[in-house]
Amino acid sequence: MTQSTAPASTPPLSPSRVLATAHRVLRQLSHDPRTVALLLLLPVALLVLLYYVFDGDPRAFDSVGASLLGIFPLTTMFLVTSIATLRERTSGTLERLLSMPLGKADLILGYALAFGTLAVLQASLATAVAVCLLDLEFAGPAGLLLLVALLDALLGTALGLFVSAFAATEFQAVQFMPAVIFPQLLLCGLFVPRDSMQPVLEAVSNVLPMSYAVHGMREVLAHPDVTGDYVRDVLVVGGTALLVLVLGAATLRRRTA
Repeated sequence: MTQSTAPASTPPLSPSRVLATAHRVLRQLSHDPRTVALLLLLPVALLVLLYYVFDGDPRAFDSVGASLLGIFPLTTMFLVTSIATLRERTSGTLERLLSMPLGKADLILGYALAFGTLAVLQASLATAVAVCLLDLEFAGPAGLLLLVALLDALLGTALGLFVSAFAATEFQAVQFMPAVIFPQLLLCGLFVPRDSMQPVLEAVSNVLPMSYAVHGMREVLAHPDVTGDYVRDVLVVGGTALLVLVLGAATLRRRTA
C-alpha cells in the first residue's frame, strides 16, 4: 500500500489556537523558575552592575545603559527561545502538534505571543529599574525606550525560533549565539562609533538589526521628540522580527502518513 506524499492542507489562522499555544508555552515556563529568573532578573542585575562600574561617570552610564536596554532583551530572548523551542522539536512535541488541526501560523504566533509576553515584562522591568532606580537620564519619553526594548526582545524571540531548526542539541543551540549575536554586539556601535569603523565593517553594521536598536535608544537619549531616524530604527527592528518569524514558520514541516 502506498503512502500519500501530498502536503496536508493548512488550517486557517485561528485566534483561539494561537492563545491556546501561548498558554501552553507559558504554563511550561512557569514550571522552570530558573529560566524565568534568567529572563527577568539577569538584565536588571547587569544594569545595576554597570551602574556601579560607571559610578564616577554618570554620563557614561547614560550612554552605555541606554544602549544595553536595546541589547539585553535580544540576547536573553534569543538564548531562552532557541533552547525552549529546540526541546519541543527534539522531543517530538512540535511534530505531534502539527499533526493536529494546528496551522504553522497558529504555532509561530502562539510562541511569539508567549515569549512576547515575557519580553514585555522583561523590557518593562529593566526600563523601570534603569529610569527610576539608576537615574538613567534621557531627553525623550520613557515609552520610546520601552518600545525599542520590546521590539528587540521580539526580534530575539524570532531569531531563537528560527535557529532552533538548525540545532540538534541544546549545546548546538547555544553555539549559535556567537554566530548570530556576537557579531551584532561588536558592530552595533556600543564600543566604537559605527561611522568610524572600516568601510566594510560599517557596511555590515548597516544591515544588522541590533545596530538600529542601539541607535534608536540613543535617539531617545538625545532628542525630546520622535525623530525620523527613530522611526526608521523602529521599523527596521520590527520588520526584521516579522521577516524572521516568517522564515521560522518555513522551517516547520507538517508530516503526513
